[in-house]
This record gives sequence, structure tokens and C-alpha cells, in this order.
Amino acid sequence: MRFLHLLMLASLLWLTGCATTGTPSETTTPTEPAAHTPLYPSGPLSPIATGAAGSMAVAGIDAPSDLWDRIRRGFAMPDLLGEQVADREQWYASRPDYMQRMTERSRKYLFHIVEELERRGMPTELALLPYIESAFNPQAVSSAKAAGMWQFMPATGTYFDLKQNAFRDDRRDVLASTRAALDYLQKLYGMFGDWHLALAAYNWGEGSVARAIAKNEKQGLGTTYPELNMPAETRMYVPKLQAVKNIVANPERFGADLPLIENHPYFQSVEITRDIDVSLVASLAGIREEDFRALNPSLHRPVILAAGMPQILLPWDNAQVFRRNLQAHSEGQYASWTVWSVPTNMSVSAAAQRAGMSEADLRQINGIPPRMMIKAGSALMVPRAATTRQDVSSHLADNGQIAFTPEVVTRRTTVRAGKRGETVASIAKRYKVSAADVADWNDVKTSSRFKAGEAVVMYLPVRLASTSLARTSSKQPAAKAGSRKAAKGGTAVRTATAAPRAAGKTRVRSR
Repeated sequence: MRFLHLLMLASLLWLTGCATTGTPSETTTPTEPAAHTPLYPSGPLSPIATGAAGSMAVAGIDAPSDLWDRIRRGFAMPDLLGEQVADREQWYASRPDYMQRMTERSRKYLFHIVEELERRGMPTELALLPYIESAFNPQAVSSAKAAGMWQFMPATGTYFDLKQNAFRDDRRDVLASTRAALDYLQKLYGMFGDWHLALAAYNWGEGSVARAIAKNEKQGLGTTYPELNMPAETRMYVPKLQAVKNIVANPERFGADLPLIENHPYFQSVEITRDIDVSLVASLAGIREEDFRALNPSLHRPVILAAGMPQILLPWDNAQVFRRNLQAHSEGQYASWTVWSVPTNMSVSAAAQRAGMSEADLRQINGIPPRMMIKAGSALMVPRAATTRQDVSSHLADNGQIAFTPEVVTRRTTVRAGKRGETVASIAKRYKVSAADVADWNDVKTSSRFKAGEAVVMYLPVRLASTSLARTSSKQPAAKAGSRKAAKGGTAVRTATAAPRAAGKTRVRSR
């Protein structure tokens, strides 16, 4: 009996527990909201098809098959649509030979550019920009004097630390110009927050784009790339890039045949510690000099100055060949050229004589135009003596320039000292020449004095002599021109056609 009583009590307690742990009543308020409300399809469920699963945007883990594939994977800029893009697509697609030349030329540089873009997290479409700027020709120069693959103007190049001196122009340098171009593009994107506007600013200038945006804002107009008022060249700039992007994205659609560009480096950087001839580098690397210059297009001269250009680029497989041969090289000097800082204004012939080379060679290697003198301080490339051991300093290598001044042809003339006599210095001052020259021309000392009416030999610019003669009356015989008095001091000027009295003496003076 007692057992039945205990069993009934346990059952009652169990039923009571079930009632308290059930669903709360409608008056009960939950202390925390539900995390989410599940959604259920209205119709019957069906299995996921193979095609549907494959269409999901899942990143592949396989490596790009070539560099074009790698570029396509990094496209990140919004596409530009419109008639201008279609027009440029047609233009490029109808010129397969031109596209082939451009893309073949780009194979040397494209891998490095893509690497830099990916390292910075920038859209890989920008690797195609040199197609628009220069057709990937590092020697390209525009009518506005923009130079290199990325077409930097001189002032913009200087702003981005691209050296431009007598020996090299870093606007053409593969590494330096790419670094500067991407720096500039990043800066412009930071300013405008839009890649199309950044590209417009790269072509037109950041100030011009900013003013165009401000003008549209003032008028209540849109400020996107298609909505701005801009020059025709800038208007077509992004459509050109978009057209090339579309062709690279789908070459079959446009009948384009992109050359295979492997997804690996084309060149290596090699350290240079001594001044060395370009021809020697090419020989030690086992490549043609023109191939070397294609990778190092910034060089102006036949020698590499280590203090200014401590690394060069060589084809990947030839870099190690060069290192090995350079280490074994023991014949003569590495460089047969050096730099001479001209001490004073000099004629080309005088400079060539001092340098121990022909005038023609001096002009050719330093790019000296005709009818020009070399200004003091100019950095000239000249032959290096066998005994020279010191390389060119970093100051000259980075800052050396060549400056010219027009030649002024002079003619031997005679002038008469005034009635009271004149000193060498007073005559020199009157005709704006040096007292040392007047003394030299007349075989006297700089402190000498001429007697009244004494003839003084001078070598004056032809223009000055012609002006003096022009003042003579047309009715007066030329032989009496000497009776005309100079405006100052009454010194008469007489011209003569005699040759300079001292053989080899230069009678060309600078302005």
C-alpha cells in the first residue's frame, strides 16, 4: 500500500514539472529578442544543378596561365560604355599589325608593372596605360616634350624625383618611371576618389580636372568623367584605355592575336659598383647593345656612371652570365670615358683640343649643336686616360648638365685712341671685351696706355662692325668709314678683312 502511495506522488511531481517547462503564456515577455527570423521558400525544394553551382563567384586557386590571364584577374575599375569606346575598339581591332608591335614591345616591361600594381593593390587595367601613352616605347617624346613609356613632362618628372641630366633621363627608366607613374596615379585617385577622374587628371592635369568639377558643381551638374567638359584628347583618353582593356579581356571577340607573355620576370636588376662602358656590359652579358639599351633606355652616353646609376637591368638568363664574366674580367679598365667639368666658356674646337679628341667626336658624343659654344661648368663626356683610377663623383653623375651659348663671329678691326690717349682698360670697357684680350691682341700689358690717335687692334662682333658701317652715308666711299666718330670718346672704328694675326687663336666669343 505504501509503495502505491509513493508511486502516485512521483507521478504527480513529474506532471507538474512538464507543465512549468512548456511554452510561455501570451502574457510572458521574453528577456532577449530572437537572433533572426528564418525564411522558408514558398514552393517545393529542388536540388542545386551543376551549372548553378559553377556560376558562383569563387576564386580559382590555379596560377594564371600567362600574364594576360593574370592581368584579367586583376581588373577592378568600373567599365566605361558608349560610342567613343566602340569607336576605339574598332580602331585598334582594324590595325592588327599595330597591336602586334605594341604588345611585342611590352613583353619586356609588362611583368614588372603588373607586379608593382598588385603590390600596391591597384587595378591591373593600369598596366595597359602605356599602350595609350607611348605604345610602350620608352624612347617616345611628345610634341610637348613629354618622354618615356609613361610620358612625363620635365617639371612633373622633377617633382617625382626623376633625374634629367647630361647622362641619363629617368623619365625613360623602366623602374624609376613606373614607380613615379604609380605614385602619381595613387595621388590622383586619393584626390578624386574615382579612377576615371584620376586618369583624366593624369592626361589633363589635376588642376584642370578640379576646376571642371567645381564648374559643374556650381551649375548643379554631375561630376563624373562623362559629364565634365574637357579637351578632345582627354575626352578620348579613358575610352582608349577601355577599348584596349576590352580587347585584352576578350581577344577572340575582336579577332586579336595577343602574343604569349609568360607569367615570369623578363629582367633582373644587377648592381654596378664601377663606371663601366655600355659596350663592355653588353659583351660580358652576351647580348646585343641595342637589347641592353631597350632595358636601360634612360642612358644618354656610352658609359654607365655607377654613382648615379648603381643598378642596371639585364635579361633574366643573362644577368648571371654578366656577373660571372665581370668577376673574371681583368683586361684594362671598365670605363673608357669620364666626365670633364669645363672651366670656362669654350669653343667646341678648343674643348676638343683640351680633351684630346676630334671636334666631330666631341659634338657627337655630347650632342653639341652647330654654332654653339660650351658654357663654363658644363659636364662633358671625354676619353678616360689609362692612368685614371677615380670614377665620376655622385654630384656630377646626378647633377651634370651641358649648357650652350651662341657663337658670335668676330672680325679684325682697328680703332683709334682718343685725342688724349686711352688705356687698355678704357678701350676694353668701351667695346665690352676683356682688358686681357685687348692687351693680347696688341702685344702690350693690361696696364699699358695708347697714344692719342694710335691704332688699336680689336676683334669685334660682326654685328657691331656692321652697325658702325651702316651709320656711314651711302654716298660716302667705304674707305672713309674710319672718319666716323664713335658715340663715346670720339674713338674711330675701321674694319679690315685681314685674318687674325696669330694662327690658331680663337676669334669666336660668347654673348
